[in-house]
Amino acid sequence: MNRLLQHGLSSNAERQPDARAVIYKQTAVTYAQLERRSNQLARVLREVGCQRRDRVCLLMPKSLPAMESILGILKADCMYVPIDPSSPAARVAKMIEQCEPRVILGAGPVGKLLDEVVGQNQGARTPLIGWVGVERLQTERFKPSFTQTDYYAYPATQLDYHNSPEDPAYIMFTSGSTGIPKGVVVTHANVWHFLEWAIRYFNIDSSERISAHPPLHFDLSVFDIFGALQVGAELHLVPQELNLLPHALADFIRTSELTQWFSVPSVLNYMGKFDVVRQNDFPRLKRILWCGEIFPTPALIYWMKRLPHVTFTNLYGPTEATIASSYYTVPACPEDDKAALPIGRACDGEELLVLNERLQPVAAGEVGDLYIRGVGLSQGYWNEPEKTQAVFLPKPHGTDPTE
Repeated sequence: MNRLLQHGLSSNAERQPDARAVIYKQTAVTYAQLERRSNQLARVLREVGCQRRDRVCLLMPKSLPAMESILGILKADCMYVPIDPSSPAARVAKMIEQCEPRVILGAGPVGKLLDEVVGQNQGARTPLIGWVGVERLQTERFKPSFTQTDYYAYPATQLDYHNSPEDPAYIMFTSGSTGIPKGVVVTHANVWHFLEWAIRYFNIDSSERISAHPPLHFDLSVFDIFGALQVGAELHLVPQELNLLPHALADFIRTSELTQWFSVPSVLNYMGKFDVVRQNDFPRLKRILWCGEIFPTPALIYWMKRLPHVTFTNLYGPTEATIASSYYTVPACPEDDKAALPIGRACDGEELLVLNERLQPVAAGEVGDLYIRGVGLSQGYWNEPEKTQAVFLPKPHGTDPTE
């Protein structure tokens, strides 16, 4: 089986070409259209010099061009590196300097930011700029090497891939507790293992309408995008401007007839505080998933009482372990609003270890530190061997030095 992430799109473009793949505001793109456009972008990326394991930065908001870009980058055998376009120019420049991309793809209102970043770039290799947005690029310091109009003229047939599942698919920057960006390198295989488990556990199929709420520089977005494309479902991009409008978010779930919602708990808590969920609301919704933060139990009770037909699952795991490493599906609405939710059990292929300071297992009831191992463990931090060795440890008391 082909375990490259772009394979889900390609197989469904052949099986159901006219099915809707991605919906943003009032525009829908079919599987065939997304396949064709991403193939075209991949060809121009290769033509301008992109090779296997090269990095291509995304500097754009969540959008249809962003979906084309992610898939086109993967089809060019490269890694996509999503960067928050709302970050200060100095931070963006630092991340670009760290990952040394061959190309930066831009779209949306980022022209001024690109001007500042290009001016600050002092790296050994100046990246090319590709403009994939439909709007005109407003800039003073450079001209793009290619635009959306350019690559839409390229052949749309499939390419031959040189990547293997063990090659990196993306670098996700996380600052953690230090405030200094670190690029987590995640492979196709890391993501594929999670998708296999999640699709099976949640019984996700082509009839689904899946939310895409997190920004692209959060790895929750990886599950939304590739989970939907793998099964042939619809991916509904949540416009960023709705994030501060709880009533609008509820209306989005309602009118889009979503079957799955996945976000950080603060969004759900915010919607609950404004009491935007009606009794038995969102009749097509099957499941609500959250990750990245603690979900306050009173807010969970609010949601579960109003949506008795929906299942609620807490996913847990750091970016370094690919999307999530454990899960807990709440069996019934909690009666005690002070009861804490557990992180549950490990996803298939993962292992959760509670160890003491000597990296030995602690007895039941004792306090220790949580360690994660398994198929989701990433390759470490990009060009940061010391930081990688400090965090990614050999298996305690193991006999295989590669574990």
